[in-house]
Amino acid sequence: MGGGIIGTMHAVMARRRGYAVTHLEREPGGRGASVRNFGLVWVSGRRAGPELALALRARALWAEIAERAPGAGFRPAGSLTIATSEAELAVMREAAALPDAKQREFEVLSPGEVRSVNPAAGGDFLGGLYCRADAIVEPRVTLPALRASLSGPAYEWLPGHEAVEVAAGGVRDQHGTWHRGDLVVLCTGANFTGVAGPHLAALGEVTGLRRVRLQMLQTQPLERRLTTALADGDSLRYYPAYDVPSRLALPPQAAPAAASRAQLLLVQRLDGSLTIGDTHEYDEPFAFDVDEDAYDHLLARASALLGTPLPRVQRRWAGVYSEVVGVPALYHRSDVAPGVVLVTGPGGRGMTCSPAIAEETFQ
Repeated sequence: MGGGIIGTMHAVMARRRGYAVTHLEREPGGRGASVRNFGLVWVSGRRAGPELALALRARALWAEIAERAPGAGFRPAGSLTIATSEAELAVMREAAALPDAKQREFEVLSPGEVRSVNPAAGGDFLGGLYCRADAIVEPRVTLPALRASLSGPAYEWLPGHEAVEVAAGGVRDQHGTWHRGDLVVLCTGANFTGVAGPHLAALGEVTGLRRVRLQMLQTQPLERRLTTALADGDSLRYYPAYDVPSRLALPPQAAPAAASRAQLLLVQRLDGSLTIGDTHEYDEPFAFDVDEDAYDHLLARASALLGTPLPRVQRRWAGVYSEVVGVPALYHRSDVAPGVVLVTGPGGRGMTCSPAIAEETFQ
């Protein structure tokens, strides 16, 4: 149950193992965080240990799955994190010297080497960290592409069907129909109420689940072609792979970035448009509107790294995803009833790690 990336990847992995799948989604299609993200398969920033291992496994699975779902737009483009200060460059050098740097395919590049890898990076900077292991998919079309790859008598897609009741080995939708099977997987995303609500309420704070709100935007097409994803030095503050001693020497963020907990990530879509973000808001109730100061900061940073004015902004949006904090797990999995499991809370790693998360459910 759930038409987002976690639910859809469970359908993919179930079919790989020979199960017939009935796939329920309350909306006409995925509308949550799964379509409101960068489409990054992001190995570079993951914490050493189980998180990195999960991301690397997922990266390998994405490459396999994309062969059967070419419409997802998977491409092993890699990423460049750009340093505009010596302090940022020091963090990159230290991260590239860690034992797991080879797994991430890290390499610190000079400004000329950065431009050789990605000629569209035309701004002023001191160097960059190249991660060849990172990849990109197209978030707005990945879900239907994955479903199309499952097409056949053993896969039934039921949009507009919301699970309202759960029992051993089954769920009932709002039409009164029970859907039963060997295994029911509830992938409820950032919804902590609804069919999973009583279960989560009974577990209480032990789940470590919370919700995170973000802001992003997309421009009209840029004439230049970006050969990699791009990130600015503020991403070094956010991702655990860069938790090295030299990170303490990073100067304070610019005020708008600090206020919105912003980092710049930039991905060019296949049509040439640019997806730019993002921010992080943790305190609920979340704002119902979007903050222009955060957008102004991100657009200025993107323009500076590219060294050119950006195309007109075509669309802006906010999104909400769920994550686990204060617990050892990388995401939440629990048994709701016999033959019913809840999987949620992957955080910002959902798009990256979804195939490996689904694989672990069946293992």
